[in-house]
Amino acid sequence: MFLLLLRALIIVSFLAGGYLLGSKFGYSMAGALSGLALGIITLFLDRFFQRVNLGRFIGAFLGLLFGIIFARLLIMPIKPLMPDYVSMVTFILNALFGYGGMLIGFARGKNLTATGLLRLMKGQAMESNQKILDTSVIIDGRIADICETGFIEGTLIVPQFILQELQHIADSADSLRRARGRRGLDILHRMQKMSNIDVKIVEEDFPQIKEVDAKLVALAKMLDAKVLTNDFNLNKVAALQGVTVLNINELANALKPVVLPGETMKVFVLKEGKEHNQGVAYLDDGTMVVVENGRRFIGKNIDVSVTSVLQTTAGRMIFSRPKNEHDRSEVKVGR
Repeated sequence: MFLLLLRALIIVSFLAGGYLLGSKFGYSMAGALSGLALGIITLFLDRFFQRVNLGRFIGAFLGLLFGIIFARLLIMPIKPLMPDYVSMVTFILNALFGYGGMLIGFARGKNLTATGLLRLMKGQAMESNQKILDTSVIIDGRIADICETGFIEGTLIVPQFILQELQHIADSADSLRRARGRRGLDILHRMQKMSNIDVKIVEEDFPQIKEVDAKLVALAKMLDAKVLTNDFNLNKVAALQGVTVLNINELANALKPVVLPGETMKVFVLKEGKEHNQGVAYLDDGTMVVVENGRRFIGKNIDVSVTSVLQTTAGRMIFSRPKNEHDRSEVKVGR
């Protein structure tokens, strides 16, 4: 509602301004119409620039500028050779190099922001495909295994405030928190030794922001980087603010093998289930397998047939029964 009122006020202001300006020259109606047209064009450009990536716009402008400059430099040695065709050659070269530079700048300028330009002025290199690590994904440790496989590309960024949080956890009086913090520091040390990835510590901080998650999102927006995490809440907050999130848990769920009802698998029944006479087993990826009538097989390896698969927010559960019982039930149904 407020935006509609603001746009209406802009239109009225341009209309009134055009009318007053036109009245001085005896063209009040033409001035009013011109003001109305300018107001509509202003609102249209506002909507247009909200949708256009600022980096691409800056890149296209710089590409056009450098393309024309290069064309001018190229024309200088050609002028004495073709004096009669200088105008035509100048026009052709300006068009070719200017348009080509604009296209290249538009394509490459996606990651170019005002902050990025300031970094360039400070002598800091512009990088693409950057990923920021949060505390939870470092302590989790699976990110190091993924990096070793070569599936992670680009630069991994560890902000100084994340290092401070890890150190604070490692110095905790609680033994469990202390162990988690030290594990996180060990994981970082291990990743820094890997030759196939680049781990960088950045000093950028946001003193006006108190929460670490909010600082991560602000840094990701500043660097146009992605956030690597396994924190569900950070995932949602970052996605709402337009920051791309790579969630390790989502990757793990996507990589779990597909199991269909009727398939047979061998499992080790580890413990008793919640329901009567149930047994519980686990696959190598941690997926829980509930074995109906499997309580008597606790501590044994058995073949089970999958009866159903349940996907929940916490993960996936497979329901099964011992294969010999499943086969007997199928024979009874057949009869």
